Amino acid sequence: MEVREARTRGEVEQALALRLRVFCEEQGVERAAEQDGRDADAIHLVALEGKELIGTCRLLVEGGVARLGRNAVSSEARGRGVGATLLEAADRAAVRAGADRIRLHAQLRARTLYERSGYAPQGDTFLEEGIEHVTMEKRLA
Repeated sequence: MEVREARTRGEVEQALALRLRVFCEEQGVERAAEQDGRDADAIHLVALEGKELIGTCRLLVEGGVARLGRNAVSSEARGRGVGATLLEAADRAAVRAGADRIRLHAQLRARTLYERSGYAPQGDTFLEEGIEHVTMEKRLA
């Protein structure tokens, strides 16, 4: 598996298609909410097995804070460490972009993934697109 920043428009389009499958088709998120107009401003990370894109996430960096979001892994690749590997790559990309911390909205069912990667919860749980979330944050070295 190779995890890195997307290099081509085609890789970004594959990442967007994976997000639609995971968030809209599997989880019932509205397409308009998933496609928020911020992708052109984002750093897109991709996980590839050969030519197949099996995972993605994006970073939006503002000031010293990177906002990690749209972390998605194909159903066939789940449970194989793809999400954790994407988070490690996100740390490195955020530091390169000048961030000293990363913040995200974690779905509660994925909270332990983020905790194992060094994220700490901030505040109470809340609903986002009908799914329970918690804000989490991590300081970068």
